[in-house]
Amino acid sequence: MSALHESTITSLPLLHRGKVRDLYEVDAQHLLIVQTDRLSAFDVILPDPIPGKGEVLTTLSNFWFDKLQHILPNHLSGIAPESVVSPSEQEQVRGRAFVTKKLKPLPIEAIVRGYLAGSGWKDYQKTGTMCGLSLPAGLREADKLPQPLFTPSTKAAIGDHDENISYEQAVRLLGEKRAAQVRDATVALYVEAANYAASKGIIIADTKFEFGVDDEGTLYLIDEALTPDSSRFWPSEDYQAGSNPPSFDKQFVRDWLEASGWNKQEPAPRIPQDVLQKTADKYHEALHRLISA
Repeated sequence: MSALHESTITSLPLLHRGKVRDLYEVDAQHLLIVQTDRLSAFDVILPDPIPGKGEVLTTLSNFWFDKLQHILPNHLSGIAPESVVSPSEQEQVRGRAFVTKKLKPLPIEAIVRGYLAGSGWKDYQKTGTMCGLSLPAGLREADKLPQPLFTPSTKAAIGDHDENISYEQAVRLLGEKRAAQVRDATVALYVEAANYAASKGIIIADTKFEFGVDDEGTLYLIDEALTPDSSRFWPSEDYQAGSNPPSFDKQFVRDWLEASGWNKQEPAPRIPQDVLQKTADKYHEALHRLISA
């Protein structure tokens, strides 16, 4: 399977290349978002793409957007991506792009944690808290938290690192009413998705959402949702509190990078072919589990 590291669409103006997504302007009301096969880890874009990853992200996001739209509307426009580019460019967008409403993104990433893992576990080991929030003593790695916790972070530019912020800082950025709305929507989306995923043998340990608003101030779910890029997925059958469970996401690459001795600064090391293939396999297995009948 060939991989798309970077889209090269010339029939539309390029607005921005993110860590994974390339954004183009369709018209005054719409954007084309192309989900490439790029992979970022520790906020650095890796030199080697994951074949098929963009299609997995798009298929899963479309699934979750549909499943969760009763909780919050999303940015999808219903316009086919192939219809807004030239015929020669349709292959670049087929199965891996959205045409979305043009909204104003909120300046935070909305993270929700249901289990003690990753940076939250490291924080807890040092301070007994997670992102400044009090937790019971004696918790183990991968323990389920008493309730899902909203732990927002900054949105860093490419090459910079996202930083956890307090809820009070989120209020200063968004305003009290909007911050509460984002917190409540984040937790509600997570709880519904986590309950569904559990029925498919997947634990969603944590995930990240992004939100935007229209000119009337209506809140929308944007970007992508509940994919292996933005979530920590664990297979239920291998879950055991007290250890770091295997995952269906880019944690496999992150673990390899941690073990490699890389300093998490540019440039990132080349990723071995077997690590790329195992990561691709994990993405596809997550997709199959979650959307299979």
